[in-house]
Amino acid sequence: MSTFDPAAVAALLRQTRLDRTIVQPLAAGLAPETVAQGAAAQRALARLVGSASPAGFKIGATGQRMQAYLGLTGPAAGFMEAGNIHRGHADLRFAAFIKPGVECEVAVRLAHDLPPGSYTAAQAAKAVAEVIAGVEIVENRYDDLKTLGTPTLIADQVYHCAAVVGDLGGVDWRGLDIGALRGRISVDGVLRDEGVSSDLMGHPFNCLAWLASSEVAAAFGGLKAGQTVMLGSVTPPVWLDAPGTISVEFAPLPPVTVRFA
Repeated sequence: MSTFDPAAVAALLRQTRLDRTIVQPLAAGLAPETVAQGAAAQRALARLVGSASPAGFKIGATGQRMQAYLGLTGPAAGFMEAGNIHRGHADLRFAAFIKPGVECEVAVRLAHDLPPGSYTAAQAAKAVAEVIAGVEIVENRYDDLKTLGTPTLIADQVYHCAAVVGDLGGVDWRGLDIGALRGRISVDGVLRDEGVSSDLMGHPFNCLAWLASSEVAAAFGGLKAGQTVMLGSVTPPVWLDAPGTISVEFAPLPPVTVRFA
């Protein structure tokens, strides 16, 4: 019989963040060994931080560039806390983050629930209220991901720290080619990288379908109306070594910005 304890993993990961230290490979018998165990530990972490009903989810490694960068063979997902999701623009303190980076993301807000199950992209798209641009703020809390293991990465929300997403009342996405949006990420007005939304599993809604069908979504009882979902970055993370202003654009969607001071 398995003795895996998701609450023990969650407590350790939480303390690591409070101590502002790097997540080390967990001891045998403690570390999650499967995606399902990683999802269970992530669920326990959500409860521990007061986010049992999360405000949304992020998906990492939905693009081939990101998978190659992270050394992963497929996507991985993590919950997002309400207090860490900002609308339109955010002013944040650079020193509050551990080795911060920023990513150029397509995101959606959900109009309808997607209960645990198996979904196609067309089925998932029916739940979408809005398509918006987003900046995901990540922290490099890890050393060697191969040694750490994907289940532990999932337990720790896959680099996630915070997000800035488009305000309510954006562009009507139904008239756009969502699979052909060009994303651009700039730091202090200087373009740092760009990519196309088709890089995200062929189409961003394939990412949403993957998440809705995933073990992480199942661990949280499915996706819920009102949640924000970051569908992945079209570029590798831009790691920051100093304060500055970051902007992400997926024209004609409204841009989003974050200023680190």
